[in-house]
Amino acid sequence: MTDPTVREPESVDAASAPDAAAPAAQGTGEQPDPLAQAQREAAEFKDKALRTLAEMENLRKRTAREVADARIYGIASFARDILVVADNMHRAMQALDEELRAKGEERIKALLDGVELTERELMKVLEKHGVRRFSPDGERFDPNLHQAMFEMEHAELPPGHVGQVIQAGYMLGDRVLRPALVAVVKAAPKPEPAPVNDNVDIAEGPDGAG
Repeated sequence: MTDPTVREPESVDAASAPDAAAPAAQGTGEQPDPLAQAQREAAEFKDKALRTLAEMENLRKRTAREVADARIYGIASFARDILVVADNMHRAMQALDEELRAKGEERIKALLDGVELTERELMKVLEKHGVRRFSPDGERFDPNLHQAMFEMEHAELPPGHVGQVIQAGYMLGDRVLRPALVAVVKAAPKPEPAPVNDNVDIAEGPDGAG
């Protein structure tokens, strides 16, 4: 006789039962290699560090170049104003001929010598600060350094050369502080062709007979 209080074990449907192998399958998936990941991160950090160092080096060079340019070319405006004084002194010295120097009184000679000495000292000071005077007489005309004022004929120089320097130029470092004012030699005019005699007597034959 069967005890009604004892229940029979229920049959388990294999289709509805939880998949016991599923967690095991998920646990066997390929995990990322921590060493390879660390190497990749180290390579990225190294690349960023190298880029940062390169940018800092470029910044250092650019800053040094700007400081050097400021030291050399920062006096450009002041130097241009000083050139006016140098030009006036140079013109004054050119206006004094040798006869006046020879026949002048001692006080006049001393004054002229003082002006000449002052001009030389001024040029030395300008050169000390990178300002250099140039006079391109006879050189080939360069529009980057010279400013043409007019053309002229010259018996010895070829066309396109500086035949006369009207005002000297100045360089500041490797830059043009003021171009030289010059006259450029022009090409000689071409000779006019000889006139052609078109008045031929057609009445005469080849032997001159009529």
